[in-house]
Amino acid sequence: MNRFSAEEKNKELKSSAAGAKRRKFIWLLVVAVFFGWAGYIFFAQSALIAVKKDELAKKQESNENVTKSLTQLKYEVSRLNDEEYIGQLARKWYNIYPEGELPIRTEQSEE
Repeated sequence: MNRFSAEEKNKELKSSAAGAKRRKFIWLLVVAVFFGWAGYIFFAQSALIAVKKDELAKKQESNENVTKSLTQLKYEVSRLNDEEYIGQLARKWYNIYPEGELPIRTEQSEE
């Protein structure tokens, strides 16, 4: 007869099958924990990205408004370098007219 009898072979197969089952269970447990952790991190970061995206949209809108305002102010400053525009403002706001010029007043302008 050979070294191992049929009963010993069955016993050895059962014990190795139990070890293989245990290793599979531990491996599946580790994989499940890893995927659980990865899923949690994914959803947490997705929520954070959504919040940051909203903040970015608000800041970009604010930036556009500030840029428009800056462009308007630069235009006003460039107009203030023009003598004719300054004369128009002086006539309109302060009623200052050059010598020899007679202001024309209408009923609408007096209101």
